[in-house]
Amino acid sequence: MIAAKVLVHVLALAPLVWLAWRTWQVLGGADIDALGADPIVTIEHETGIGALRLLLITLAITPLRQLTGAAVLLRFRRMLGLYAFVYASVHFAAWLSLDLVGDVAQIATEIARRPFITVGFLAWLLLVPLAVTSTRGWMRRLGRNWGRLHRLIYPIAALAVLHFWWIVKSDWREPALYAALLAVLLAWRGGKALQRRRAARMSARTAAHGGRRGPTPPAGA
Repeated sequence: MIAAKVLVHVLALAPLVWLAWRTWQVLGGADIDALGADPIVTIEHETGIGALRLLLITLAITPLRQLTGAAVLLRFRRMLGLYAFVYASVHFAAWLSLDLVGDVAQIATEIARRPFITVGFLAWLLLVPLAVTSTRGWMRRLGRNWGRLHRLIYPIAALAVLHFWWIVKSDWREPALYAALLAVLLAWRGGKALQRRRAARMSARTAAHGGRRGPTPPAGA
């Protein structure tokens, strides 16, 4: 299990480390083309895509567990969700520092004026309470409300897909792929929820019928 967790950490961090190394190459002058023609776009794109992919992988954990029966997969769900928050935060920080050049006064204007920034910022904002309450201590404090709160990951993923779709100006195939994956995951969740409701209704009907007393048989029967 420790080896599996180490592997997940390495795989989750690898794109961020690779991006940091290329950024260092550019800043140090060793390879000014390491980030392509537009370094700012590259940094923002790779961190944003990293966050979106990790969100979708996190959402896929439960269906994979249900399909394979491997309950051990659930142990990686919170870890992957936290990494999604890390990538989203780096993405947001890159936008603030590189696009806005630290102009805090302009943040509200940009968020209100540009819809793709609005939905992206909202997705990040909703991720904050999920990251803060990801510990076992918060799980105990919130009880059932913890699960209700963390269902926000579904609208967050939808906002993230929409954010990416609105950014892309020409080739929509990649955002369409992520949208399709999200649609499959949401359909799976909806189907399972419907099955649970039907099972609950059947159990209630069975209990109701079983609790009724039948007619008293005639004497001597």
